[in-house]
Amino acid sequence: MASKLWEKNVTVDHDVETYTVGRDREMDLYLAPFDILGSMAHITMLESIGLLSAQELQTLLNELRAIYEIAERGEFVIEEGIEDVHSQVELMLTRRLGDVGKKIHSGRSRNDQVLVDLKLFIRSRIEDLTNAMTRLFNALIAQSEKYKNILLPGYTHLQVAMPSSFGLWFGAYAESLADDLTIMRAAYEITNRNPLGSAAGYGSSFPLNREMTTRLLGFGSMDYNVVYAQMGRGKTERIVAQAMASVAATVSKLAFDACMFNSQNFGFIKLPDEFTTGSSIMPHKKNPDVFELTRAKCNKLQALPYEITLITNNLPSGYFRDLQLIKENFLPAFDQLIEVLDMVTAMVSQVKVNEHILDDSRYDLMFSVEKVNQMAKDGVPFRDAYKQVGLAIERGEFVSEKAVNHTHEGSIGNLCNDKITALYEQTLAQFGFHEYHNAFDALLGRV
Repeated sequence: MASKLWEKNVTVDHDVETYTVGRDREMDLYLAPFDILGSMAHITMLESIGLLSAQELQTLLNELRAIYEIAERGEFVIEEGIEDVHSQVELMLTRRLGDVGKKIHSGRSRNDQVLVDLKLFIRSRIEDLTNAMTRLFNALIAQSEKYKNILLPGYTHLQVAMPSSFGLWFGAYAESLADDLTIMRAAYEITNRNPLGSAAGYGSSFPLNREMTTRLLGFGSMDYNVVYAQMGRGKTERIVAQAMASVAATVSKLAFDACMFNSQNFGFIKLPDEFTTGSSIMPHKKNPDVFELTRAKCNKLQALPYEITLITNNLPSGYFRDLQLIKENFLPAFDQLIEVLDMVTAMVSQVKVNEHILDDSRYDLMFSVEKVNQMAKDGVPFRDAYKQVGLAIERGEFVSEKAVNHTHEGSIGNLCNDKITALYEQTLAQFGFHEYHNAFDALLGRV
């Protein structure tokens, strides 16, 4: 069994090692390609300050690029007895290159190594997440435009209230995603700062060039104070989890509406048969299981920031092993949310809308406000008009006119979907993902 990077003359008890390592080796597979990129930037900087020769740098870069290709193919493995991804990469280098492979750790600690790995991982996954959000956003806008003239009841207190439309319903969730994207943009800004060079959280006596590694890894800036860089562990994850929870809350509400509107008592929409399941004893049933599971998955994701808070909120400054546990639910959460978004995009794109909802007389009274407003426009004081219509309803004499004429911004007749799309696209353009892609291509010798 290979020795640990930190091990000296004392062998750690097997049970203690199993307990402390936990699922870390499994979680570190998420970080493998980013650990390699971080090492490439770090050793390039080490050569610039005289801790590696130009020949040593080129030899190490060539080998790290080969290891990166292994990780890119999904074939990177942390061997039995190897503690983490950092140890595995260093082991692979020393096997191939001998003692020169041991030089890559100068001027850094596993603390700032895992910090930079996490930042690079999160940054990449935020890009994947925003792509999935954009697919759903576009589907919602398309459906809003397609069905913008189809009315449906709007509710307050789950009571039939006023006329709404499918244009408003689909568009409302699109605009909610636009706000969620703004929150995600803020989380990205905090993520896109370089902690490398903070070492164990107190800096290094080596003359490290942190501006250089910041540039090489395509970060927008660095975490300047080395103590704060270490304090960012857990904080960054919590902030990103909060942004993810905001997206999940939007989708969870949409899922609830879809389940309700799909039920026989509403009948506003019909889900594609392939997105429903049947009952074991009731042949008429078509259950909206996909939306129900979506709701549950989203609610579970909304718990993630609170879980991270509870792990970190009573820790003082400095590194503590508690932080390791954050990875177990946080790293897989991106795939979980992206899966949800893509499934909901498919369902939203194929949902069928009932274009004859208002043929049912139970919805006649929702046009009472339209009548009151028309009377007010004709000169009747609003309170008098309200009372007259209310009394007509009580006498059973109210006759609805099933037409609306809403023209103000954001209403049934003026959805402002173009404005919502412009808002979304403006926020999306601010991420600047191409900047880190260009930096990575340069490190990997692809330009």
